[in-house]
Amino acid sequence: MSFDVHCGDCLDVMAEMEENSVDLIATDPPYYRVKDEPWDKQWDTPEGFIAWIGQLCEQWQRILRPNGSLYVFASPKMAARVECEVGRWFNVLNHVVWRKPSSRHNQADATKLRGYFPQTERIIFAEHFGADNIAKGEAGYTAKCDELRGFVFEPLRAYLASEWERAGLTRADADKATNSFMSGHYLSSVQWALPTREKYEQLRAYANANGQNHGGDYLRREYEDLRREYEDLRRPFSVTADAPYTDVWDFATVQAYPGKHPCEKPVEMMRHIVLASSREGDTVLDPFMGSGSTGCAAVQEGRDFIGIELDAEYCEIARRRIEHWARQPVLEMV
Repeated sequence: MSFDVHCGDCLDVMAEMEENSVDLIATDPPYYRVKDEPWDKQWDTPEGFIAWIGQLCEQWQRILRPNGSLYVFASPKMAARVECEVGRWFNVLNHVVWRKPSSRHNQADATKLRGYFPQTERIIFAEHFGADNIAKGEAGYTAKCDELRGFVFEPLRAYLASEWERAGLTRADADKATNSFMSGHYLSSVQWALPTREKYEQLRAYANANGQNHGGDYLRREYEDLRREYEDLRRPFSVTADAPYTDVWDFATVQAYPGKHPCEKPVEMMRHIVLASSREGDTVLDPFMGSGSTGCAAVQEGRDFIGIELDAEYCEIARRRIEHWARQPVLEMV
């Protein structure tokens, strides 16, 4: 477990990062004119802000691994536009609502409102297009089919295809063996699918009975071994009945303290994201690190962390906080 803090503009820093180098991106970019801060008022129009979100997405798409996950926080007012822009680059899985039990809504004078007072923030949860079955970069609204950047399940597909080729058999043989028309899904990268245990055993029996070597030495790997590798290659997602598993989350906001970042997110919520969508030893990126809550959660759970922050003062605050959390014993989620 390690962490690396970069002080600078995240677009510049991410441009220097390697492709497919990050397992989870969890970040809280500016919301657009919500906070009375220069960094939240740097765009003249909502359209300019969304165009900037698109620049971020371009980098996120490049550096996020094919089976990686993306979480982007957004304000209630701009969430729909942010989600649409993220949806141009990624497959949006959920629009999560973070419901804050204690916030400014408790002090609002309801008799003077002309609209509903916001009690929530939004989190856009996304993955690469076709992350479960096709090559990264091969599908999506704007991706180019000839710019393949790695295939999630290529090791398994290559094993099945090479064994079938070694046996001197065709796709028609595979369809005959399984009494189906699934050979293209098992042996090619088009909507690839792992055969069921029953279908795998049918393929193995057919190959060993009809392959070039009639002694039978094809498809020697046991199905359970394939299944475990398949699970390791899939986009991680692990929730239980004891943790938030719906698209509405209740986490307390961070109360005021000296040095608090104006947009600081609770470590407990970031731990939930880290545990749900990454594995131990994975790399977590937060390109808008602030005071480092994502980094605290990542190192607490045994993940490597890369944080980027424009403000030098908060870079140092985040560094100290993450170092502190890295030394703490793992806490139980509550």
